Amino acid sequence: MPQLVNGQWVKGDIAASEIKGGAFHREPTRFRAWITPDGRADADGRPTLPAAANRYHLYVSYLCPWASRTLIVRTLKGLEGLIGVSVAEPVIGEDGWVYADPQVAADGMAPFREHWHLYTASDPTYTGKVSVPVLWDRQERRIVNNESADIIRILNSAFDRLTGNDLDLYPAPLRAGIDAWNDLIYAAVNNGVYRCGFAKSQASYDEAFDSLFATLDRLEERLAVSRYLVGEHLTEADWRLFVTLVRFDTAYHGAFKCNLRRIEDYRNLANYLRELYQWPGIRDTVRLDHIKAGYYINPAINPTLIVPKGPALDLDRPHDRDRLPGQGIWRNVGP
Repeated sequence: MPQLVNGQWVKGDIAASEIKGGAFHREPTRFRAWITPDGRADADGRPTLPAAANRYHLYVSYLCPWASRTLIVRTLKGLEGLIGVSVAEPVIGEDGWVYADPQVAADGMAPFREHWHLYTASDPTYTGKVSVPVLWDRQERRIVNNESADIIRILNSAFDRLTGNDLDLYPAPLRAGIDAWNDLIYAAVNNGVYRCGFAKSQASYDEAFDSLFATLDRLEERLAVSRYLVGEHLTEADWRLFVTLVRFDTAYHGAFKCNLRRIEDYRNLANYLRELYQWPGIRDTVRLDHIKAGYYINPAINPTLIVPKGPALDLDRPHDRDRLPGQGIWRNVGP
């Protein structure tokens, strides 16, 4: 994949640096600082940054499921007025993620279009993958965090005193269940579709494919008896699954050869997908045109660059999830 090497941009094929032995191995993220309500040191004595309005900014892509997680939590937590967003173009070219309009990350910084400038501003000798999402600190002019799993936890709680939003996507009583589903879904589904799409050997593809559909079958069974993954409350685990499901029939089924079944072929998963898509504010975080363009207009994935006209999807039609008991998103109440 195009990447930085000692702070210099190097062009290359997408995901090339993450292929080992014919299999796709996702490179770990590097920036893992944290934001807390007051900026005090965490339980391990590590410093944190304080929550503040208009100090932090998200750099994302509608194409990327990991970035979409952060857009969803930003919406659910009512953070639109506190944390701005810049959206990259959907097609990843030789310059990596780019922005249609010049971006200014902080006062006094030169405008840029290439996303990698955020990385060299944070670490002039950075070597590695340049990814979205990025949570940026406009005050310190550096990346706070580029791990989506961290960012959604930060957004879930750090700014509550500023917004008064009491929704909790990771409530303490449900965390064991959330973590268990997250672990399974990340390995087999979220990352599993990429392991199918970027596989360079038949054996690697077959293993990822079989694991993916075995897990989708298991999820279908779970959702036959449970409104949401962890029971009656809609949690972080559901949204982490949603971002893959909403891209599946449009992109992964064809571009990544995940074609045993569509999500539309699963009764419970399809209805669950529609319920989550229809949740207030969520449809605005989904751009199917960006998703289709980004996956198909990439020669490493689709050498002809022909974008399919289909599939015809109707995510607005009614769902049947009301047949199961559900309480929506957990709300924290005072003592």
